[in-house]
Amino acid sequence: MPLLSGNLFDALNGERLDDLSAETIEILAAAPGARVERIVSTGQGSPDGFWYDQAEDEFVVVLQGAAALAIEGEDDLLEMKAGDWTLIPARRRHRVASTSEAEPTVWLAVHLAA
Repeated sequence: MPLLSGNLFDALNGERLDDLSAETIEILAAAPGARVERIVSTGQGSPDGFWYDQAEDEFVVVLQGAAALAIEGEDDLLEMKAGDWTLIPARRRHRVASTSEAEPTVWLAVHLAA
């Protein structure tokens, strides 16, 4: 495998992070049983009624910005700011309630085989 490197705050396809109009997911690395993604959100949330229901565990950390996650079975939203992380077990339904509109929210997500 070749050496890969980059910067999580670099522009995407020539667009500055704060100029993106849609949430963007970029796969940074993948191997059997694991995938690492950079997600950039600019005020988006999951569509009404939509829930993620993934076959893998998902470790997610907010590197910049802020977000609120709705986790099925939890009464309160999980409010996240830069530095906050969570591990969402496989098949635990969740959705993005909101992300910061003041600045891009940059996430690092690691999906692991359950």
